[in-house]
Amino acid sequence: MSRKVSIALLALLLVSAIAAWWQTAPPSPKAVARRTAAVTSSALVDESAYATAQRLAQLATTAQEQPLAATALRVADHELALAFTAALRDVEAHPPTLSPEALKIQDRLQKSQALLDGDQQRVAQLTADLAQAKPSQKDALQDELDLAKSQLDLDKDEVEEADQDLVAAGGNPQQRIEAMVQEHDAQVKARASGAAPSGEVAAPAAGPHGAWMEFRDWLKIRQKSQQLAAAQEAARGKAEALAQQRVALATSLENAKGGISELAQHTKSAKAGAAAATAAGPPIPHSHEDAAALLGRTKLIAADQRVLTLLDRQAADLRQLSGVYQQWSGVVALQSSAVLHKLLLDAAIVVGILLVLLIVDQWAQRLLRNPKLDRRQVETLRSITRVSLRVIAAVVILLIVIGMPSQFGTMIGIVGAGLTVALKDFIVAFFGWLVLMGRNGIRLGDWVEINGVSGEVTELGMFHTVLLETGNWSNAGHPTGRRVTFTNSFAIEGHYFNFSTSGQWLWDELTVVVPAGRDPYPIVEDITKQVAEATAESARLAEQEWQRAVPSQRGKSFSGTPGVSVKPVVGGVEIAVRYLTRAQERFQLRATLYQAAVHLLGQRAVNAAAPSGTNG
Repeated sequence: MSRKVSIALLALLLVSAIAAWWQTAPPSPKAVARRTAAVTSSALVDESAYATAQRLAQLATTAQEQPLAATALRVADHELALAFTAALRDVEAHPPTLSPEALKIQDRLQKSQALLDGDQQRVAQLTADLAQAKPSQKDALQDELDLAKSQLDLDKDEVEEADQDLVAAGGNPQQRIEAMVQEHDAQVKARASGAAPSGEVAAPAAGPHGAWMEFRDWLKIRQKSQQLAAAQEAARGKAEALAQQRVALATSLENAKGGISELAQHTKSAKAGAAAATAAGPPIPHSHEDAAALLGRTKLIAADQRVLTLLDRQAADLRQLSGVYQQWSGVVALQSSAVLHKLLLDAAIVVGILLVLLIVDQWAQRLLRNPKLDRRQVETLRSITRVSLRVIAAVVILLIVIGMPSQFGTMIGIVGAGLTVALKDFIVAFFGWLVLMGRNGIRLGDWVEINGVSGEVTELGMFHTVLLETGNWSNAGHPTGRRVTFTNSFAIEGHYFNFSTSGQWLWDELTVVVPAGRDPYPIVEDITKQVAEATAESARLAEQEWQRAVPSQRGKSFSGTPGVSVKPVVGGVEIAVRYLTRAQERFQLRATLYQAAVHLLGQRAVNAAAPSGTNG
């Protein structure tokens, strides 16, 4: 039950983490562009192009990108300055319609401004009177002047508060645009004072990059390419929108000029030439009111004409900005192609290493199938070759994926010290495996004794050895069925004995009791003869192996001849014959010799009883 609850809680935490990761993911370039467009659509001046150029300038990290980023920022800055100017001209020519709330605030502002003007005049008059007053009148005038100044300060606060309220209600767009211009100028000055010297490019991070870092760089370059494409599309779209706005404004201007006879006549005269203008005669006189209205409409048309010129220049800047982003995208595309090319090369190297590993492993297996080689040597060479190839391949692949560390020697020392402490048992087990792979080591199928446990080796890995235990409960040496696992550190820190190598020869003993009343010597002779015949080949091989195993004792003879000892015991005479046998054949040979001894004793008993039976 507790396990199910734990699994459910972990699953809930995993789902929550994935959901939080999804919610906190950074927005895509298109989403950022849409969000910026939504914010700037309600603003008096569209600053999106400059904000985008400023944001992208921080992504320029190479010498090829820096000039393009600077050009984009300069063009966007110029376009924003034109936008500020056009917005101011448009607001001056076409003041916005105020809301009822803004009208109330404007009326309050006008009243406060009138009070402020009156108090300023009063303070000026009192100051002049105080300078010319008699000494007896100065105290009274000074008090009145202080009171007027206090009222003047109060009027200034009321005017400032009403002005701020009017700006907040959208009633003074000109002041808001001027505040935006001041803020932009302050940002430009701050950026200029904190910018790096011209021509100085941020150097890339030192040290070789691995495939993983190259993959991360490729993802960043791809994201930069997407942002540049979005910026290019936004600049092109804004230029098209300004072009449409320019066409609409030009059409409106033509209609406005056509509605004023004087302007229409002037336009026709300009097109027809000076002769037509002379033939048209003098202009028609107007009253003072008509002239003032005509002047106002003419100023309005002139203001719109200047806005029209500014829109043309803005659209040209945006088209230039789109071209700069296109060039920048080309540079970034080359970078992406170069990084991707290197990534593919690293992938090809990794695949080639794995392919070579498989081919060499297959070649080694075929080579080691040579029947002339000893099975034990084949297993040893196969294990060492396979492990060595895997270790080399793993190291090379890790260096390709992670990269060569900048402080390779120091890093290897620190990592080596940490691994030595943390993985001491595994390291000792690995070196123990190397010892076991040596001349006097252990192989699969050997009968060994490790730290007091004997059995047959069924598994031999880099870190552990598995025995199929042979228990002492059975004289036949049958397995107990238990699999005992040892870490290979026993080869260094413990002890082991291999009965299948140079230690395969053991002295075993055959014990036979001859009943009292029988002559033991013929039996001793027969049993010794049978043991010698059964162990002759083993004794010869053991003598030769002992001679080879101890080169310094070659002058000394090693004898494997069976030895016999006879001693009296209760009920008869005990005959003990010591002989050499292979360790794995000990129980089988002992059973055979006991069977032969019993048969011999039975024949001797029959032969001893036959004469007495005949005489009877």
